[in-house]
Amino acid sequence: MRRVVITGAGTVNALARDVAGTYAAFAEARCGIAELDIRDKDRLSIKIGGQVRDWDAEALFSRQQITLFDRFTQFTLVAAEQAIAQSGLVFDGDLGDESGVVLGTAAGGVNTWDDSYRAVYAEDKNRVHPFVVPKLMNSAAASHVAMQFGLRGPSFSVSTACASSNHAMGLAFQAIRGGSATVMVTGGSESMLCFGGIKAWEGLRVMSQTACRPFSLNRSGMVQGEGAAVFVFEDYDHARARGAEILAEVIGFAMTSDASDIVMPSQEGAARAIRLALRDAKVAPDAVGYINAHGTGTAANDKTECAAIAQVFGPAAESVMLSSTKSMHGHLIGGTGAVELLACLMALQQGVIAPTIGYEVADPDCPLDVVPNQAREASVDLVMSNAFAFGGLNAVLVLRKAP
Repeated sequence: MRRVVITGAGTVNALARDVAGTYAAFAEARCGIAELDIRDKDRLSIKIGGQVRDWDAEALFSRQQITLFDRFTQFTLVAAEQAIAQSGLVFDGDLGDESGVVLGTAAGGVNTWDDSYRAVYAEDKNRVHPFVVPKLMNSAAASHVAMQFGLRGPSFSVSTACASSNHAMGLAFQAIRGGSATVMVTGGSESMLCFGGIKAWEGLRVMSQTACRPFSLNRSGMVQGEGAAVFVFEDYDHARARGAEILAEVIGFAMTSDASDIVMPSQEGAARAIRLALRDAKVAPDAVGYINAHGTGTAANDKTECAAIAQVFGPAAESVMLSSTKSMHGHLIGGTGAVELLACLMALQQGVIAPTIGYEVADPDCPLDVVPNQAREASVDLVMSNAFAFGGLNAVLVLRKAP
């Protein structure tokens, strides 16, 4: 089977609008969560989030494009442009036929839904824009990336709640490894920080009004974020032949289903995903130096994830570093695994481990090294990224330092 490497990365998130800025924010333990600037905020009980501030769509896209690009698609296209520029690839000729797109999003064009419902129900309008459907559909971002860059291979979107991006990147990895593509543009995006998006999440009563504090005993819930991260996954031999800079190698992926509860996570389901990802990568648990945790800042997720890691890693769990960058950029729902993969790349490339900020009180149910509050310098060769979603949908990736 083919080896798969990463040759490009791009992002837009609450911390920065590029990869270098995001790395700097991780290293500085900077928080991008703040008071929201959205319509009808006074009707919300949750008023904070990891918002991409001062986003000027009109400076980036034409008026015609804006009629087709929901905010989540805009984020995706900017991140994809960065990633493809870094890769140095031009998708002409046969390469365009052998390259595709697979992106994750939980809800697609939520801002478009919100605006359209507002127009019909609050403003008594009888019509909406004719492009509402192609603007809000979950696959819109994947289609626009494919069209903009000439990617004519397998292209689609994945929607598996909070595991969407990890599932998308895992499927991109499998497509190249199995020989059905040479290059895949992959990652994910989300933009739910509008009145309707937040109001829906308020109903679950899992949101914090103050801060995201994963693994801390005084946690008060999750905080939403928005943005995108996009990567270029490429066949190793193809990348090496053209002299590309390789950021990391993807070596393992697994996905499982808890098949038990729509909202409560299962330790066994998470543990099986971790175990199978390590088996796919052909590595032992003690080879993993860093885990980017799902780490939402809810008691159910934090405790279940820590227990699953301890179950699989055994004594090695005491030495592995574990952190949740959601404490800084918020939970991007379907886009979160993509932004979190940047912390994995930073660990492999720069030897800097992103911290879990907001950590104040040790939780006896989370007795692992959660890299509290400050980034740490550490040389690691192997990293893991976890995503455990509502519905019991689990997806785990394993990466190693560039060959």
